[in-house]
Amino acid sequence: MRIVARTSAWAVGLLAALFAVVVVSAALGPADIGPVVVLQAILNGVAVPTSVAVSTTSIGPVGALSVPMPAVEIGWTEPFSFAVPDRHETIVRAIRLPRIALGAVVGFALATAGTVMQGFFKNPMADPSIIGVSSGAAVGAVATIAVPLAIPFGLQTAAFVGAIIAAAAVYLIATENGRTPVATLLLAGVAIQTFLGAVISYLLLHADQGLNEAVVWLMGHLTRASWNDVVVTAPITLVLFGVLLAFARDLNVLLLGEDDAASLGIAVERTKRLLLAGSSVITAAAVAVAGVIGFVGLIVPHMMRLVVGPDHRILLPTSALAGATFLVLADTVARVGPAEVPVGIVTAAVGAPFFLFLLARREVHEL
Repeated sequence: MRIVARTSAWAVGLLAALFAVVVVSAALGPADIGPVVVLQAILNGVAVPTSVAVSTTSIGPVGALSVPMPAVEIGWTEPFSFAVPDRHETIVRAIRLPRIALGAVVGFALATAGTVMQGFFKNPMADPSIIGVSSGAAVGAVATIAVPLAIPFGLQTAAFVGAIIAAAAVYLIATENGRTPVATLLLAGVAIQTFLGAVISYLLLHADQGLNEAVVWLMGHLTRASWNDVVVTAPITLVLFGVLLAFARDLNVLLLGEDDAASLGIAVERTKRLLLAGSSVITAAAVAVAGVIGFVGLIVPHMMRLVVGPDHRILLPTSALAGATFLVLADTVARVGPAEVPVGIVTAAVGAPFFLFLLARREVHEL
């Protein structure tokens, strides 16, 4: 119960901080809108279900018959109707909020994956890209830009598929006789990353007019965010977060060593496969919609580990929420400056000095 209480307290505090950052971020931009107006515009978009009706419809014909199918109709009511100018409501709900929401989802996903990877590899330098997921996504995305392909959903699908293929290749190379040594997995990831880096460089040479788009994607960006991106990415992120959180205790035990974990009843190889697969897919989903955004999955888990300790039952949810807040803040800085820059530049500019500060303070230890 003590763990649940601590986790709940931290979650409430971090959710409040995230909400405050969202409101402030949505207020900032070329058109300044007060936080109160932003909050009113957000509340105006809230709808609650008030009625459910079940009717019957038909599909077909199937042969000579029409097949009856039940259809559920939900009635919605908007409880708030604040007087907000249409222009401000459009700016907040159609332009700024999709980008902010996607930034929160991507930050949540990357921090989750980074926390798991650091525990999985017992390495403070581990991050979501360590097994080639980001490089695989980059190959898929840059290939689509350099050599336009007829792929449903285009660049994002290619990036997601490339990320999954890269992660699967690393796993297959590192696995022998049903066992996947962590050291071999790490080395295979480095080798695959290096090879895919060469492929990316070759594709960039042939990108022609798409070179600028490819470079911006590689820097990480949220410029083209839409509610569709959020609707697709958020469920994947939340489901996989739930799966990874369910294995937080097992991840704690794995830190003791695989032999000790096995003696304590942990199915080591199965747990490693699930942790690796969940981290890879959640990273692939984030990178597919936002490009390669560095340092979120590296720095945020370190910050939260210093504050809440190494227990992944607390560290995983707090890091995820802190990652969401951090990326929303970073993207706010990226878009409200004199000239908008890709958010990956901001996260690197903030993350690298902070990491060096931790090193100077000797705050980065072996896990």
